[in-house]
Amino acid sequence: MKKYNIPVEAALEVIGGKWKVVILCHLIKRELRTGQLKKLMPGITQKMLTQQLRELEEDGVVDRVVYNQVPPKVVYKMTDYGWSVKPALDMLCAWGEQHIENNYPDKSEVLIEEEELEKV
Repeated sequence: MKKYNIPVEAALEVIGGKWKVVILCHLIKRELRTGQLKKLMPGITQKMLTQQLRELEEDGVVDRVVYNQVPPKVVYKMTDYGWSVKPALDMLCAWGEQHIENNYPDKSEVLIEEEELEKV
């Protein structure tokens, strides 16, 4: 059994890394297919996206739902357990917004508008 020095280590084991929090922030807004996530995250490779989704699924944070149709349809969504991380993600997003406002006079230079993301 793994032992942690402090509880945040357990949290970071599940949501740590460059991409998992970004994936979760997108899935909190709506269920998404892999291709939609890839478009929302142009810097991630398909291999890394698949790996991160599998790990989130293994940790019980994300559900992979396969619809029995042709062609097959697969969507990812938050589990009930996954929703429990939402307050922490909300706080990170709020801090990120404040950081952008403090460091970039014109936030449109560094932040994609919400309307653009909703088109995906």
